Amino acid sequence: MAVPKRKMSKARRDKRRANWKLTIPGLIECPQCHEPKMPHRVCPACGYYKGKAVVAKAE
Repeated sequence: MAVPKRKMSKARRDKRRANWKLTIPGLIECPQCHEPKMPHRVCPACGYYKGKAVVAKAE
């Protein structure tokens, strides 16, 4: 069985774990209602996708 020859320092260990951070999702402006929305998805505010009403919103 493979066993480490030397103890891994806390600095080396933590450098490896430093890249586990969340990224902010890229939001774009909806061309219909100008609300922020995720790209390539139906707008949750107005229900439009690619200029067409896809989801009927209750007014």
